[in-house]
This record gives sequence, structure tokens and C-alpha cells, in this order.
Amino acid sequence: MRLFRGAFLDTPDDPFLGGALRALDGGLLVDDAGLIAARGSYASLRTAYPDSDVVDLRGGLVLPGFVDTHVHFPQLRCIGALGMPLLEWLERCALPEEARLADPSYAEELARAFVTALANAGTTTALVFGAHYLEATEALFAEADRVGVRITSGLVVGDRELRDDLLTTPSRAYDDGLTLAKRWHGVRRSRYAVIPRFSVSCTPSMLDACAALLNDVPGSMLTSHLNESCVEIERVRTLFPDRSSYLDTYAGHGLLGPTSVFAHDVHPTAPELEALASAGAAVAHCPTSNLTLGSGLFPLRAHLDAGVPVALGSDVGAGTGLSLFKEGLQAYFVQQALGDAGVSLTAAHLLHLATAAGAAALGLASTVGSFCEGKAYDAMWLRPVPDAPLDILLRHASSADDALAKAFAHATSADVSQVWVSGEAVPQR
Repeated sequence: MRLFRGAFLDTPDDPFLGGALRALDGGLLVDDAGLIAARGSYASLRTAYPDSDVVDLRGGLVLPGFVDTHVHFPQLRCIGALGMPLLEWLERCALPEEARLADPSYAEELARAFVTALANAGTTTALVFGAHYLEATEALFAEADRVGVRITSGLVVGDRELRDDLLTTPSRAYDDGLTLAKRWHGVRRSRYAVIPRFSVSCTPSMLDACAALLNDVPGSMLTSHLNESCVEIERVRTLFPDRSSYLDTYAGHGLLGPTSVFAHDVHPTAPELEALASAGAAVAHCPTSNLTLGSGLFPLRAHLDAGVPVALGSDVGAGTGLSLFKEGLQAYFVQQALGDAGVSLTAAHLLHLATAAGAAALGLASTVGSFCEGKAYDAMWLRPVPDAPLDILLRHASSADDALAKAFAHATSADVSQVWVSGEAVPQR
């Protein structure tokens, strides 16, 4: 047993449904399996478990590990390409970089950098777009497994409107995906996701192949893009004239369900929102990416009113970094900019979007996302350098809510001192 001592903040009850920030200045007892066995005052736990090892995390804040519901492994080095809309950015920046992962040595190098950067940002769980190449996606799984972070990922597939060196066929997409799933799905902390890049790059035959793989790998997830930009939506309409909407291109091929997570959905229609809610599918809101590419302002209120689950994604590399502190802050700004049409977000809302909401979207609500007894101790210690601006802000915060607000306003990956997954310390930097 280990007794972690510090200031723990989480949102076990959804703030969008009336819940509030939960604060504990005390201790969490973590068993040998990495599960939270008890929570309470430090004195009472120390008395009850006098032989437990104490991990002193006083100073700063201890938060649940972040859950990133949309991020691209191959695009880590694309961050910061500005001044282009989505389709131009893909052609000029993202796709050429993704083609470089045909080189296994490059893919292995990038996998090490990507997983390390995730952990440094306080992200312990992520739904990751893998590569278009089996060997490169294998490298991602292997590195995540070595470091110990939780990832759900898979081969990204498309059979049209991509560079020739990124194209595959429906049969090969199925075969390669099944190969990876057999190697990694359900192995320690890894799970498999079926990933059609987006409907623009997938023929109906490819979407059918994705549906077959999803059906043949029990417990796998489906993730893709949806309604990101108006130009993209119009292109999908041209390519699928028999479908009623962008979402229907997935639904009509058996790819809409409770294990589906769609990124962006900046421009949904009312019927699409109704269909998402009815299916139990979730949406990954990626604010810095939407702003960088000029895709639009996310209609959070429409999603909440329709009952569509929403969580946060960094969407690196169109997104401007892996830190969900930054994404949370930008999500706040977007809703402020929408005025009366926006949702007034508190720091508790932002923490929920970055943790418990993401865990629920990935089907991991009973495992991670908060500091409830019985869940895995996935956590980050936000401990800035003494007398740094954030340290001063936290020391002078008037309440736990105020401290959390200051964290989202000012924290970066550099302020994350340590990360744990199932009680195991993850190597930093």
C-alpha cells in the first residue's frame, strides 16, 4: 500500500448536470494493483495504515490523468503550420509528413517522441489516430506499452483522394487492421480502434471493410472526422449523393454506435445531433485546431441540449500542442466568443471535459477519470517551479475552484512534475 498525500481535485459528478468540483486536502490509499483503495484525511489514513509508504505531493495540485480523445501520432512535427484551411493544410503539411512514416526507423523515433510528449502533458489515456502503415502503427503500440500509458489506436485507412503512397485497398485495410488488433487489442493497457481517415478518403467499399473489422474485433472502437469544415462537408455531399448527411455516410455503413467517437462536429445538423445522441456516440471537441484552421466555433450548447457526449481532443498537429490545459482554456474562450449562444464554462467544466468526460467517451468511466475508490490511480502532479508565476498564483488562490481556474489559465506541460498510470510512475522527459 502507498499513501499519496496532497490536494486532489476531480469531477466525479458531471458539472453539466449539476455536479461540482470535488476537493480533498488529504490522502488516497493505492493498493499494489494500482487501484484507489480508500480516500480521506491524511491523519485517519495514516493511523489506519501505519505501514504504508507515503508519497508526499503537497504543494501544487493532483489531478486525474488527462484523457485526449483525438490526436494524430504522425502529425507531432506538423504543429504550428498556420494560415491554411483544412484541405489545403492536409495536402501541404499533414499528408507529406504522414508519408514519412513508411520508414520504420523514422516511425520508431517519432513514436518515442510522441508518447513521451503525451505523458509530459499529463495525458495518461488517449484515442490516437495511428499511421497509414502497419509497421509504424505497431511502433506506436509498442512504445505506449513500454512507457505504460493507455492508448486506443489503430491503422488509419483510405482508398481515394490521398497521396498514392498513403492509399490502401479495403481488403488490405481489413487484413492489416486485424493483424494489429490480434497483436495489441486488450493487451495490458492497449485497445484497438478502427479508423477510416474521413469519408472524403474512403469509398463505400472501404467503409464496409471498416465495419467488418469493427464487428470482428469485439470491444474495439471507431473513430473518424465529422463536419469539421464547410468545404469538407460539401465535398462529402458530392462524393455521397445518396446519403442524407456527413454522419449518414458512417451510419449507413454500420459505423455509428456507442463505441464511436467523432472529432470536431463544428457544423452539425439537428438530425445528425439526434442520431449521435440516439446511438450513444461521442464528439471530441478540438478548439485550437478549429481556430487554427478557421473551421469555426464549436456549438457546445447544441450538443448538450441534444444529449451528445462531448470531451476534449488536442488534434495535434492542426492543434497547437498536446496539453489539455491549453485546449480547456481555448474551449472556454470559444464559448465566451459565442456570447448568448455559448455555454458559460467554469474550471470544473474544463476539468470534467479533460478527464471524466473523455473516460466515458472511451468506455473507461469505471476505470479512470476521477479519484473514486476502485478506480485506477491515473494522476498528474501539477507542481510548478517554486516562485514561477503559476506557483505564485496557486499559493494565493482563494479556493480549490480558483486554483483550478488558474491552472487552466496558465499551466503548460512544463508544470507537470510527475504522472502515474495505475499507480506506476511514468518516465518524464
